[in-house]
Amino acid sequence: MVRKKVEMKRIENNTSRQVTFSKRRKGLLKKAYELSVLCDAEVAVIVFSQKGRIYEFSRSDMQRTINRYHKHENGSGPTNKVEVEQYVQHLKHESAIIAKKIEILEASQRKLLGNDLDSCPVEELQEISSQLERSLRSISERKAQLYTEQMEQHKARERFLLQEDAQLREECCAKPWMEFSPQEKRASASVSNEKAGASASAPINYRSQSSMSSEVDTDLLIGQPNGARC
Repeated sequence: MVRKKVEMKRIENNTSRQVTFSKRRKGLLKKAYELSVLCDAEVAVIVFSQKGRIYEFSRSDMQRTINRYHKHENGSGPTNKVEVEQYVQHLKHESAIIAKKIEILEASQRKLLGNDLDSCPVEELQEISSQLERSLRSISERKAQLYTEQMEQHKARERFLLQEDAQLREECCAKPWMEFSPQEKRASASVSNEKAGASASAPINYRSQSSMSSEVDTDLLIGQPNGARC
């Protein structure tokens, strides 16, 4: 069933009006309780019936809530407006100071970059030059520090690799061939093939070999050897 839209006007029938008042009053107080619990809000509800009966709900003391309401209502008068205007003026003053500081910093940056130097006196130029020298000195020191740290890291890496290489050599010398893994054997065979290829590609000094063979003393004797008998 579709609920019929209730027309917002006074109910003429006394009985219907009393029933509606009772239902909606309970719903209103229930909603006030749920709002105070779920949202941790300070809620106070006061309802007077047509016959003058009072119905109320307050999460805390009703009188304290009413006093708080009156205090807030009084604080929203002209005094509060004056405080707001003073706060706005304070914010404007702070904003003007910050804008002036930004302008000074931008002008200083342009001068450090070598711009707008025509109106600078000698003293200001000397101060700018000194500031640039200090900045350059700081940059050079930082760069030297980074180079030193990188060099120390490279040296430490080199020492680690040398120690690892020495340890591997010791293990290779102390380990029989049969105990090597297939990967280690293939790596060793690859190194041997590279060495063999390098030896094969080296030129042979035939001249030195021929000269050595020519220096061999060979005596050719014709006739019968000494002491031979026919």
